[in-house]
Amino acid sequence: MNDLRHLLEELLQGRVCLMGLGNVDCGDDGFGVRLSERLLEGGMQDVVIAGTTPENYVGRTADGGFDRLIFLDAVEFGASPGSVALLNAREICARYPPISTHKISLGVLAKLVRASSRTKVWLLGVQPASVRLGQTLTPTVSATLDLLRMLLLELSTGKNHVGTAAPGCPAEQSSAVGVREESAITT
Repeated sequence: MNDLRHLLEELLQGRVCLMGLGNVDCGDDGFGVRLSERLLEGGMQDVVIAGTTPENYVGRTADGGFDRLIFLDAVEFGASPGSVALLNAREICARYPPISTHKISLGVLAKLVRASSRTKVWLLGVQPASVRLGQTLTPTVSATLDLLRMLLLELSTGKNHVGTAAPGCPAEQSSAVGVREESAITT
C-alpha cells in the first residue's frame, strides 16, 4: 500500500480529474461510482460520476486542461477480490481491448483522451468479487473503497478543493511530476 500511496500522491499533483465508472445495479461494478460519490461527499472537487456512459464526459475532461484523468472502476485483472491496480494508458489499452461492460472500453477511452489532449490517463481499478445484477458492493470491495476514499481525501487535502468544480470536470452525475507515466502497480 505504501507504493500505491506514493504513486497516488505524485499522480494527484497538478490538475487532476477523477472519473467514476460502473453500474451500481451490478454489485462491485458500482465501485467507481460509489467511490466518486464518497469523494464528493468528502469535499473533493474535479470528480465526475460517469457511470456507464463515460464517453459523455471524456471530451469535456480532455478539453479541461487537466494534467491527468484517473478512471475509478472495477476491473478484472486476475487478483483477489478487493485488490487494487494502478495502470497507465498503455497498460489500460493492452489489458482492456475494445470489449467492455461499458459502451466503450477503457482502452478505447484512454486512446481517445490521449489523441485529443495532453492529459495523461490512469486507471485506479479494483478487482471485483461479484458483478451480479441486483447486488450491492461486496464487503471486501466496500472495505477497499473505504481505504481508498480515506487515502485519496488525505492526499488531496494539500490541494485547493474549495469552490466550484473546474470547468470541463463538473462535480455532478451523468505538469511535471516524478511519476513515470509508463509505470503500473498492482497491490
